[in-house]
Amino acid sequence: MRQSKLFVPTLKESPADAEIASHRLLVRAGFLRKVASGIYELLPLGARVVRKIEGIVREEMNAAGAQEVVLPIMQPRELWEESGRWEKYGPEMMRLKDRAERDFGLGPTAEEVITDLVRTNASSWRDLPINLYQIGDKFRDEVRPRFGLLRGREFLMKDGYSFDRDEEGMRRSYQAMYDAYGRVFTRCGCSWRAVEADTGIIGGDVSHEFMAPAEVGEDDIAWCEDCDYAANVTLAAYRRAEPPWGEGRAPEKVHTPEQRTIAEVSSFLGMEPERFIKCLMFLVEDEPVAVLVPGDREAGEIKLERVLGTGEFRLFGEEDWERFPEYLQGFVGPVGLRASRIIADEALRGAGGMACGANERDYHLTGVDEGRDFTVSFFEDVTLARDGDACPRCGGAMRVEAGIEVGQVFQLGLKYSEPMRCLYDDENGESRPMVMGTYGIGITRVMAAVIEQHHDERGMIWPLAIAPAHLHVLPLNYERENRRAAAEKLYESCLERGLEALLDDREESAGVKFADADLIGIPYRAVIGKGYDEDGSVELQVRETGEKTRMSAEALLDLLAERLGR
Repeated sequence: MRQSKLFVPTLKESPADAEIASHRLLVRAGFLRKVASGIYELLPLGARVVRKIEGIVREEMNAAGAQEVVLPIMQPRELWEESGRWEKYGPEMMRLKDRAERDFGLGPTAEEVITDLVRTNASSWRDLPINLYQIGDKFRDEVRPRFGLLRGREFLMKDGYSFDRDEEGMRRSYQAMYDAYGRVFTRCGCSWRAVEADTGIIGGDVSHEFMAPAEVGEDDIAWCEDCDYAANVTLAAYRRAEPPWGEGRAPEKVHTPEQRTIAEVSSFLGMEPERFIKCLMFLVEDEPVAVLVPGDREAGEIKLERVLGTGEFRLFGEEDWERFPEYLQGFVGPVGLRASRIIADEALRGAGGMACGANERDYHLTGVDEGRDFTVSFFEDVTLARDGDACPRCGGAMRVEAGIEVGQVFQLGLKYSEPMRCLYDDENGESRPMVMGTYGIGITRVMAAVIEQHHDERGMIWPLAIAPAHLHVLPLNYERENRRAAAEKLYESCLERGLEALLDDREESAGVKFADADLIGIPYRAVIGKGYDEDGSVELQVRETGEKTRMSAEALLDLLAERLGR
């Protein structure tokens, strides 16, 4: 590639809506441009990176036994109604009609389409297992697109689906994809951690997310320093400490005028927040439910959904406090509380000497013991883990860090095959539903995540495997005939040896060339300047470390080929 001919419109300033490094640098370096909110177009250098990521994904999927297909993004309503997701998926799926007034969805995922494909073309145990994947555009109408490629509406995704005879076969397929995903992210130069995850709208019983640790990650992950336990914080377990003990005294009612929040009351009473019982009121399918958690902890929505057995719940709003005046906002407590259910976090089992709301305006209770002064419907893990908590497996210290989800795998079981009647005949001629798994990688998300992990104040630093080119050839004062000839020869030699090079053949100043090279972030740089005039050497610069070495052009090519394994 010659830079003078390359469509790479770099910018000196970052776009106003770019909040994170990957968005800012991709736009500034001419890899990406915005078309509409959450919708982007890839320019030549961006497309080169994406195609390389796709290539790595294809190699690993094919090696793991998966086969590539191409599925439509326009999906008929009838298939989604069979699975029960037409209404459940909600407004993230863009719905539209064709000229015959038939309903379609702009596919956010493809479980229904692939299940229909397999059920109509495979019917015997001899046909199984089947593992199919595609790489294509998806559309999800995000309520608040942000962070460029990390939270867009249209994006490039690899989605795969396995069909097996039984759960044991599904687990084998799942493990094969799990292992392949690890190889994909490692080859792309992305550090990652696989964590237990919620299955969400996709469904199934078991799922793992592949998270790329990064400060801008929208998810928090908890992981143990001493064992391999790791999970998304939304459902991470942790080992509770011994609960606080009371002194056996009866509860005492204390006047706490206008003290409503845990912070206010704990300061007023001189008690630590962890010695408070926070009583959260939820409306669950139109019934009030109380959830008790330690005062220094937060309830997790995903954990509550699993405990409640429904996603149809919400924290009390102003209209709910008015509708149920027996619950006094800011002063609700478990002693004498009437609710359809009272659920408590495991940390409160056997807790004593606690403080809580007195169910009377401007009053709280102290010296409250669980079991003596109040009882609950059941205890569950409903609070979020945090940094320093004890690991549920080994008791070691857990750490919490932000991460970017770059992939997720699911054990679906019969979620789609049963309602959609994706069946096969076993060896005895008996009809059985296929057991499914589904597997996704955000291709464009991987590109953004890699940048979040590999950049500095000057620009991007691409890993060699997915860089838009291997070598950036920078002749300084390109109008000088000897330097121009050396640059052209080096560039042609790269092409002959199968090495990808970008030649900066522009008649620009050294400062402009170096600034653009830093921004674009090609991993190796060959500078042809004063050193070449002196002894015919080329200066090899490593973008990541700044290391500089003078050598002959031939030695540079040999070194680069060696690092590429060629």
